[in-house]
Amino acid sequence: MAAALESLARPAGGAASGRPAARAPRLPAALLGLVLPVGLALLWELAAAQGWIARRLLPPPTAIVAQLHELALTGELGRHVEATLRRVALGFALGVGAATFLGAVTGTFEPFRRLLDPTVQALRAIPSIAWVPLFVLWFGIFETPKVLLIAVGAFFPVYLALEAGIRGVDRKLVEVGRVYHLGPLSMIGRILLPAALPAWLTGVRGGLGLAWMFVIAAELMGASEGLGYLLIDGQMSGNAAIILGALLLFAVLGKASDALLVASTRRLVAWQDSFKGGG
Repeated sequence: MAAALESLARPAGGAASGRPAARAPRLPAALLGLVLPVGLALLWELAAAQGWIARRLLPPPTAIVAQLHELALTGELGRHVEATLRRVALGFALGVGAATFLGAVTGTFEPFRRLLDPTVQALRAIPSIAWVPLFVLWFGIFETPKVLLIAVGAFFPVYLALEAGIRGVDRKLVEVGRVYHLGPLSMIGRILLPAALPAWLTGVRGGLGLAWMFVIAAELMGASEGLGYLLIDGQMSGNAAIILGALLLFAVLGKASDALLVASTRRLVAWQDSFKGGG
């Protein structure tokens, strides 16, 4: 009887020997994210090979890669990518800087919020493309209007996230700052901004995504280089491979910049005891 009870109490799978149960192998997260695009690319290639789609209108992935490789050999692709990256970086930095300053002011000081926030919210409703004629009229067709248009796109998500994040800071933290007689600037720098940092970083990621969207509209303003120009060139020449290649580069560069942003700011919010981390 004792032997039977001992056999029932022993965990299944040989756990009584002290060896942990074998786990099924797991696919790394980075590789798991490639399953869907790679699978779609293979189906796309198969459909083109079988003649199910018109290769002239929807070239297969191999034709797109060959077109990009041809542009890279001539140096033209590198020039377009560099121009777009430069514009996104400058516009994104300008938009985030202005949004951080204004969001901190309106989120902290109620009179400034009542004064400025209604106007900012009204400007946010203006479509991005509507700024193009005005910027061209003011600044011409060179780099300045392009960078400013991208900055407009990056501004609003960061402003909204920071302003809401500051206004949502726990009142107890503010009371602690007042107990220690912190002035307005010290309160912002040591209490409000650190507490609102996760919300601000979320807004920064949204601003980066919109910066990549706005750069297309920006490069329609008389640009002679950039991925947006490459899109128009493919349209004018009837080359669908160039158009799809430019779209692919937008997707890859946008995802790469977002991943770089997440990796570089992860330590800033390492103190959070969140449900799940990562980007």
